[in-house]
Amino acid sequence: MEKIRSVAVYCGASDGAEPVYRQAAAELGTYLAENGIRLVYGGGRVGLMGIVADAAFRAGGEVFGVIPEFLESRERGNPNVTKLITVSSMHERKQRMFELSDGFAALPGGIGTVDETIEVMTWRQLGLHDRPIAILDIGGYWRPLRELLDSIVSRGFAKAAIRDLYVTVEKVEDLLPALAANAGPEMRARSDRL
Repeated sequence: MEKIRSVAVYCGASDGAEPVYRQAAAELGTYLAENGIRLVYGGGRVGLMGIVADAAFRAGGEVFGVIPEFLESRERGNPNVTKLITVSSMHERKQRMFELSDGFAALPGGIGTVDETIEVMTWRQLGLHDRPIAILDIGGYWRPLRELLDSIVSRGFAKAAIRDLYVTVEKVEDLLPALAANAGPEMRARSDRL
């Protein structure tokens, strides 16, 4: 398996209703930094985004934020990053985060987080990448999405193989082993040649 050097984390620009979400975001930022993994995230300093970035930065990690110009005032571009990349649109933000990442992780968040997570899963389904995707199902937050995906399969709109596009973990410390196990064959083959 090719070593994962950077992980894009999709998460909310708000804190959410449960303290466990904030705790998981802080744990994730620290965990990535302590394991030498660069955090790539949406660039803001509000909500879970700010918590995960600040925790990674405080723990000595490398943090790359990607923020659209029009969100700089709303999400307040975070000064506590290694590099803050300003882009012109949400599409460019998602593309740039994708380009900077070896794997993807989704914490709880709003419809933007759902959009980013589904898009990277769709790109994998279409064969545009074979990088690993993990959903951190903190407090059962992502259970409805998994149920929706099961419904999509049972109603004949996708094959059961869509369940292999991602892996679900409930604890932050299980993230990196889960990402390593979820890498696609091309990514594994590249590592065999190293």
